[in-house]
Amino acid sequence: MSLKGRKVIIGLTGGIACYKVPYLVRYLVKDGAEVRVVMTEHATKFITPLTMETVSRHPVYYDMFADREYVSTQHIELAHWADLFVIAPATANVMAKMAHGICDDLLTTVICATGKPVMFAPAMNPGMWQNRVTQRNLQILKDLGYQFIGPAEGEMAEKQIGWGRMVEPLELFEAVKQFFAAGSKKKVLKGRNILVTAGPCREAIDPVRFISNRSSGKMGFAIAQAALDLGAHVTLVSGPTSLTPPAGADFTSVETTAQMHKAVADAFAKVDCLVMAAAPSDFTPRAVAKHKIKRGTTKLELTLEPTADILKDIARLKKPRQIVIGFALETEHEEEHARKKLVEKRLDMIVVNNPRNRGAAFEHDTNQVTLIRPRRKPERWPLMSKEEVARRLTDEVAVMLAGKKG
Repeated sequence: MSLKGRKVIIGLTGGIACYKVPYLVRYLVKDGAEVRVVMTEHATKFITPLTMETVSRHPVYYDMFADREYVSTQHIELAHWADLFVIAPATANVMAKMAHGICDDLLTTVICATGKPVMFAPAMNPGMWQNRVTQRNLQILKDLGYQFIGPAEGEMAEKQIGWGRMVEPLELFEAVKQFFAAGSKKKVLKGRNILVTAGPCREAIDPVRFISNRSSGKMGFAIAQAALDLGAHVTLVSGPTSLTPPAGADFTSVETTAQMHKAVADAFAKVDCLVMAAAPSDFTPRAVAKHKIKRGTTKLELTLEPTADILKDIARLKKPRQIVIGFALETEHEEEHARKKLVEKRLDMIVVNNPRNRGAAFEHDTNQVTLIRPRRKPERWPLMSKEEVARRLTDEVAVMLAGKKG
């Protein structure tokens, strides 16, 4: 899908990540979008308006009281002009202002005046991102309908590593494309609440070692995005991954299987559908060493015990209006084993794949799955991108929910 004719305002606030934004603007313009840039005064300390004018091919707005004709209404004109606002980088300061309706410069005034969608790409020091006030402002803005992409985890300008890094320009560009692509789709899941799990879980051996698996989280994240595209309210619970949560999803990060179990249990009562695409651990060490186990000091023997079966436990709580979909990874007799799980766990559907099939399962951008449902023959899908699997699967969810009563 081309962005030709789409109107996007890019808002820059005062952070070092400003240096990335010209690349985003170039991607947008090259794809056909019309781009206007609004900068705060602090943003102009990191990158010049001339740079942004050059890449956007239009004058840059940064002075609330510039010496221009009709300056008193330029914030209204900009607010009405755009189809989408992307605030990148979005500092803790601008998030705080918008959460509390403070409009003391051109950018915040334009955002306040618009009724169009606004997407924030946060960028700040990890301490600032984790600050309770910032997290409270984040939740206020989400509750008000503002969208977020990122932040990511990585190295900051001051060499500190943690959450708070602005996502890369190409990822922001893809988020904008997904936003407009979603707007062209029929919102068959509007009003529905979908809970998706993704990624691996980690079970500690000692403070630095753990048991895990090779799940990348890509399948679950793709399902969350596909459900958002169909208009659903999405809650995404994920174990450790390097992925950025889809803009618009309520995101909960967990590490252990027990933590994922609690997060899913806490959210389940309010959802219409659970898609359990995560790969939680089946076993956990019975005892965790308090200190790092030294090489060669002792013979290491691990005693493992089973973890809680999240899918089985949650499916027992299912109400008539709800559906529960599981994922199964099998290396042999996959359809037979998957159908057994379908029955034992009382699922509405199970999606099974085999990592031995080329291009399927862990760490790939593609997948090859088979759908197992009660009283129906297996439905085998060909190898396709995980995004396409997710789109087809959420279409199935929409059909299943449409037939539900209660």
